[in-house]
Amino acid sequence: MSAARIGFPGGFVRIYIGLGLLLAAMTAAACDESLSKIAGPTPSLEPTFTSIQQEIFATTDSAGRAACVNCHTNNGGRTPSGGLNLNPDVAYDQLVNAASREKAGAIRVIPGDVDNSYLVQKVEGLPSIVGRRMPFSGPPYLTDGQISILKRWIEIGAPRN
Repeated sequence: MSAARIGFPGGFVRIYIGLGLLLAAMTAAACDESLSKIAGPTPSLEPTFTSIQQEIFATTDSAGRAACVNCHTNNGGRTPSGGLNLNPDVAYDQLVNAASREKAGAIRVIPGDVDNSYLVQKVEGLPSIVGRRMPFSGPPYLTDGQISILKRWIEIGAPRN
């Protein structure tokens, strides 16, 4: 007995498969749209510490993810994750020429030395890091544009500006 004779013509199967594919495509598109809110381009970002502080360390997406200061803060008497406090009043001194508490011998930001700056290694998720890629809540992670701005700031000497 064929499927058509018992009330299940092949057309129904095609419709269900088509609806399933449509639903999957719509879900993927919605996810891509929400991720682009923090993973999108950052054309106005300048390689200054103030800009990095405001536009990278303190930026969140609509779900409250990816802001570095969510974990790296002493607000409320908390101990900052990894011993790194990114609150604006202390962040520069916590980063530039400061030893990592996570990896022995690593310096968080070495002015002029992008490759050996542990901050860059952490946000890129290089194999040399200890622990996970940052931000811990990722993906999404920092965009290539945001990482490029961090690198450029370090290349030009990591000025306090």
